[in-house]
Amino acid sequence: MTEALNALLEETLAVRERVVAEGRKGSRIVPDYELLGLDGAPVPLSSLFGDKRDLLAVHNMGAGCTYCTLWADGFVGLYPHLADRAAFVLVSGDPPEAARRFSESRGWPFPIVSGHDSAFSRDLGFLLPNDERWPGVSAFYREDDGSIRLVGSDVFGPGDPYCAAWPLFGLLRDGPNGWEPKYRYD
Repeated sequence: MTEALNALLEETLAVRERVVAEGRKGSRIVPDYELLGLDGAPVPLSSLFGDKRDLLAVHNMGAGCTYCTLWADGFVGLYPHLADRAAFVLVSGDPPEAARRFSESRGWPFPIVSGHDSAFSRDLGFLLPNDERWPGVSAFYREDDGSIRLVGSDVFGPGDPYCAAWPLFGLLRDGPNGWEPKYRYD
């Protein structure tokens, strides 16, 4: 590895630290949002922590987004590692039945809830006023008094560090070269 490459990697890590710090600026107590289980039953955000103090909630646009599917598929192998440190849940933008069918078709092993009719994604900035959804992740901490604190968030998009495909494609001569994810590959 060259000195120039090492210097760029150090710069990249420093920028990443600033991105994380910026995401933490929105730290605040949030309501115990009501989401929906895949059976349609109410699921309070507080219940998703299980026995953990920390929770990672992935904002997924739903079955209509191949990019969101790529990210969620990538979490399959990471899930046991993530769940050892923090609770982890995927919050689908689809109604419960659609989210259930799609998650089963993908074989996702992690907990999934629907945020379809909840203020959760809108309040956290992942559902815009025009009802456009954004994928990303919110990190929460359960305080001693049981209140829930949003402690960090970030958006997902091509090139981000949350999906291994993008940095790996970036190493190729022509980068992603117009590649887009698909639901199935031949």
